[in-house]
Amino acid sequence: MKEKNAVGKNLERLLSKIESSTAKVGIIGMGYVGLPLVLRFCEEGFRVTGFDIDPRKVKNLTQGRSYIKHIPSESIRRHRKTGLFNATADTSRLKEVDAVIICVPTPLTKTREPDMSYVAGTTAVVAKTLRPGQLVSLESTTYPGTTTELLLPAFEKTGLKAGRDFFLVFSPEREDPGRMDFSTKTIPKVVGGVTRDCLRAGSALYSRVVDRVVEVSSTQAAEMTKLLENIYRCVNIALVNELKLLSDRMGIDIWEVIDASKTKPFGFQPFYPGPGLGGHCIPIDPFYLTWKAKEFDFSTRFIELAGEINTAMPSYVVAKTIDAMNAAGKTLKGSKILVLGVAYKKDVDDMRESPAVHIIELLKGKGASVAYNDPHVPSISGLRGHGLRMDSVRLDAKAMRKYDCVVIATDHSDYDYRWIAKNSRLLVDTRGATRGIKNKKIVRA
Repeated sequence: MKEKNAVGKNLERLLSKIESSTAKVGIIGMGYVGLPLVLRFCEEGFRVTGFDIDPRKVKNLTQGRSYIKHIPSESIRRHRKTGLFNATADTSRLKEVDAVIICVPTPLTKTREPDMSYVAGTTAVVAKTLRPGQLVSLESTTYPGTTTELLLPAFEKTGLKAGRDFFLVFSPEREDPGRMDFSTKTIPKVVGGVTRDCLRAGSALYSRVVDRVVEVSSTQAAEMTKLLENIYRCVNIALVNELKLLSDRMGIDIWEVIDASKTKPFGFQPFYPGPGLGGHCIPIDPFYLTWKAKEFDFSTRFIELAGEINTAMPSYVVAKTIDAMNAAGKTLKGSKILVLGVAYKKDVDDMRESPAVHIIELLKGKGASVAYNDPHVPSISGLRGHGLRMDSVRLDAKAMRKYDCVVIATDHSDYDYRWIAKNSRLLVDTRGATRGIKNKKIVRA
C-alpha cells in the first residue's frame, strides 16, 4: 500500500507541476530539434535549461544568438531576458529539472550501422542525476526497442523503478527545418510510455506545448512510427529517382510526368527526384530498422534497395556532368566546376548528409577544381565523415564565365535561374529548377 501511495504521489506531484507550468524542463542537445523545443516550452511559461557539450553553442545561446537560420536570435534573447531560458554544459544541473528531453544525434557508422554512442553517453549522464519524480523522454530517432533495452536498464540500475519512481517515454521528433506551414506547436506529437503512468506523464507534458498528442501502446510502437514515416519517404523518393533514370534513357521529362500524375485527386502523392537524399532522418533512419531486423532473422530487401538507389544518385549526377562536358568538347579533369547549393534542401542552412557534399567530393576525386555558392551556407568545415574546407564564392557574371560547368545541387529560392542559365557555359540541373527555360546549355540530370 505504501508503494502504491508513493507511485501516486510521484506522478501527481509531477502532473501538478506540469499543469501549473512550474515544472522545470531540461533539454539535451541544442540542435535543429532541441532548440525549437526550448522556445516552444518557454512560450508556454516553462523554465527551460538547454544542455549541450559544444561550448560555442552554449556561448551563443547565453549571449542570445541563434546559429540556426530559421530560428531568430530575438526569440532566444526574449526568453533569456525573462529568465525562462538558460544554457549550460554542466550536466550535474540535470538534477534540478523535472523533465529531461533527449535530442541527441543518432548517425551511422562507416559500415552503415547505428552509432548509438550519443544516446548511450547521454543515458549514462542522465542516470547519474536521476531522482524520484522525474520524467525522461527520448526524441532521437532510433530502432524499436532502444528505450526499453538501452535507457530503461541503465536507469533502473540506480535502484529507481520506471512507472513508480521515474517516468520514461519515447516521443519521436518531427522537425522539418525551414517549413512554414507547420510548426513545433501544430505538428501532432506521438508518445509511447514504458508503463501506463509513464505515458500519462509524457502526454501531460507534451500536451502543454503541442496542439495534439497521439498516444500509442508502447515505446516500441512510437519508435517504429518515426521509422515508418521516414522509410515511406525514402522508398517513394527512390522510386521516382529510379523512374528518372529510366525516363532519361527514354527521352521523357520525368517532371512533366509528375505534374500530370498529381492532377489525379486520389491514390497518388507526388514525390520528386533529386541528386540524392539529405538531412539527418531520411538517409539514415531506414538503416536503423534494417540493422535491428537482422536480430529477428528478417531481411528488409525493399528498404535496402531504396537506400541503394538513393545513395547512388550523386554518382549519377557526376556521370551526367561528365557526359555533358564531353559533348561540349571538355574533360572533367582539370576543369572548373561550380556547385550551386550545398544545403540538403532548399532555403535552409542544414548540411547534414547533403548529397551536394558527395557530389563535390566525387568531382574533386576525378580531378576537377570545384567551388560552391550557397546563400545560406557561408563555409564548409568540420562535417562528420568529410574533410572539406571551403568558402562560398560570389556570384556575378564575370565569375560565372570562368567555370566550365555549373551544377545546381540545391534549388534555393534566392537563385535567379534564368540569369544563371544565361551566364553559364554549361549548366547541369539536378532539381528541375530550370524547367520552362529554353537554353541549349542546360542539361537535366
